[in-house]
This record gives sequence, C-alpha cells and structure tokens, in this order.
Amino acid sequence: GADGVRMGMMLCAPAGNDILFDDALCEQGRNFNNKIWNAFRLVKGWNVDASIAQPEAARLGCQWFEAMLTKTALEVDDLMSKYRLSEALMAVYRLFWDEFSSWYLEIVKPAYGCAIDKQTYDATLHYFDALLRLLHPFMPFITEEIYSGLPGEEGSIMIKDYPVYNEALVFAADEANMEKVIDAIKAIRTRRAEMGVVPSRKAKLFIETKYPEAFAGSASFFEKLASASGMELVDAYDDDTAVRVITSAATVHIPLGDLVDF
Repeated sequence: GADGVRMGMMLCAPAGNDILFDDALCEQGRNFNNKIWNAFRLVKGWNVDASIAQPEAARLGCQWFEAMLTKTALEVDDLMSKYRLSEALMAVYRLFWDEFSSWYLEIVKPAYGCAIDKQTYDATLHYFDALLRLLHPFMPFITEEIYSGLPGEEGSIMIKDYPVYNEALVFAADEANMEKVIDAIKAIRTRRAEMGVVPSRKAKLFIETKYPEAFAGSASFFEKLASASGMELVDAYDDDTAVRVITSAATVHIPLGDLVDF
C-alpha cells in the first residue's frame, strides 16, 4: 500500500544522504499499518460502562503514557524543524508500537467479556487521536480512514491542529519509575518462557529493590502482565525453589517449586 511504501522510503532516507532503498522497509511499513489497524479494532470493540471506577493500574498507565506522548511530541517537533524526517517518523513508530500497543493497551485492556471504565476509554481515544495526528504527515491514508472512525471525530484529519504539548507535562520521575517496572516485567516473562511456565500458572513475586517508590503501587501491573498471583516488597528473600531475575533496579524472586519439575 501507499502508506507502507511512504514509510519505507522515509526510513531509508536520512537527511543529507542518498536513498539506499530496501523492500524490507516497505514490509516494515505494511506491518506497522497492520499494527495501527489492529489497535483501532481493539479499542473500538471495547464496551464502556460509565458506572465503573477507574482501576489504579489504568490510572497509573494513563499518567505514564501521557508523559511519554508529551516527550515524543516535543522530540518530533524538534526533529521536524531540523528536517530530520526519518528520525521523527521512527520516534512516533516506537511510541505507537512499543509504549502504546505493547504496554499501554495491555495495561488498560479490560478482562475478556468485561467493560472498560469511561475515564480510561476517553483517555485512550484522546491518545489515539494524538498519535494519528503525529503520524498523518507520514502515513496520510490509514490515519484519515481511522480518524473518520473514531467516536466523536468529524471532518478530515488533514485540517486538524497538530498536537502541541507543554514541556512542563513531562514527568521524568513517573517515566523512570514505570521503566523500572517494565524492565522487571520483561525479565520475568523471558525467564518464565525459558522455563516453559505457561501464563495461566501464576506465582507470587518477592522483590528486593533500592527503589521501593517505583514498585510500591505496581502489584496490579505484575498480576496483569507478568502472570503473578501477587507481589511483595522484601528486604531479603531466601528460598531454594525460587528463581531469581535481576534487573538494573531490582532482584525479583519467583517461587516456582510447585510449577516446575526442577
């Protein structure tokens, strides 16, 4: 498609250099189009219940992604002003693929067959709207199509204002804390996969860390994204059946004695 080719052309055309065209970059563009479309289908398929209170995990997820969106929008604005288009596109690409699709949507996604609270749903639509506006100069066709399908949106995206954010909205501490939690979740997923422990089999996590403030309110993240039955911060932990996972911010102990035949 045209958007896939446009993305491939821009990714292989850094400012001031000759274009070293590669079909694989157009395939990357096609895959990104699919990612955007699937995210749209997921969000549009949610049922909304205004009577549901916003879960704490969703509140923290919204707060974190708002900071990430603001940071990236400011970065893209700077890169565009310097005509570094390939880098600007890659910044939005990473934000949508990694932070929005892989983490934010997984954090706020309601359980199967359940409804989502209206506050989180409205925030998600706001973020999707901003992401589409950031992507529109690079990928005009799919963003126009999806924008017309977002609830409450009217007219063409090409005449809408480009996102403008205040640098004061970048919360460095919140972003750093969330990154520590995400790193731990990634490490736990990897270790469980290496040991063949399926996601349906849950274990309680015991975490030693020098950054208790980063993990204090994160139990719901680990339960939802790392197949944990619970999470507890400890000063030390001693259990021969526990598997250790070490990140730059924490040591996670996973008691797997009942789940793995050592």
